[in-house]
Amino acid sequence: MLIQSAPDMEIVGQARDGAEAVELTRADRPDVVVMDLRMPVLDGIGATRLITADEKLKEVRVLALTTYDTDEYVLDALRAGASGFLVKDTRPADLLTAIRTVAAGDSLLSPGPTARLISRVLSAPAPAPVPETLTRAPDVLTERERQVLALVARGLNNTEIAGALALSPLTAKTHVSRIMGKLSARDRAQLVVMAYESGLVVPGEC
Repeated sequence: MLIQSAPDMEIVGQARDGAEAVELTRADRPDVVVMDLRMPVLDGIGATRLITADEKLKEVRVLALTTYDTDEYVLDALRAGASGFLVKDTRPADLLTAIRTVAAGDSLLSPGPTARLISRVLSAPAPAPVPETLTRAPDVLTERERQVLALVARGLNNTEIAGALALSPLTAKTHVSRIMGKLSARDRAQLVVMAYESGLVVPGEC
């Protein structure tokens, strides 16, 4: 009802489980999938991974929905390619803003409770060996790019990064784009995961 009340949004499908979510996404090609991480048949992480790995769905963005401070699947969702996540008690207006943010190609990693949850969950050990592309992240970047990546991991947008490093917003945006290219990252959310898992940023030091 909330989304249908927004004049700039339209619901094109509603899935009962993760498998159906993948099927509907492939059929309808939505701009954004709001994905509950806990679903039957195929959970939200598996569904997110299938969607983001599909070359035909590269324009689709996934916004994970989680239970605040209890859902330990958040890190896996980000690793799977989610562009960010929302807690289930998010205010209605913030939900609509989040969907618009992700639809515009940005990641939902703003400061506040969500950022604190990212830091807490990312401090947990990885359930599987960290890919070499992550462990080598600082080595393939210039010193300036490492500085920019660290600020991205702290939730700063391009304008804030520019202010912190005395750059123009366009230069900051260019740095972020180059970093994404070098690390083969889908979006800023994956850059955050890489920054933490490479050890460039340590939870608790933000």
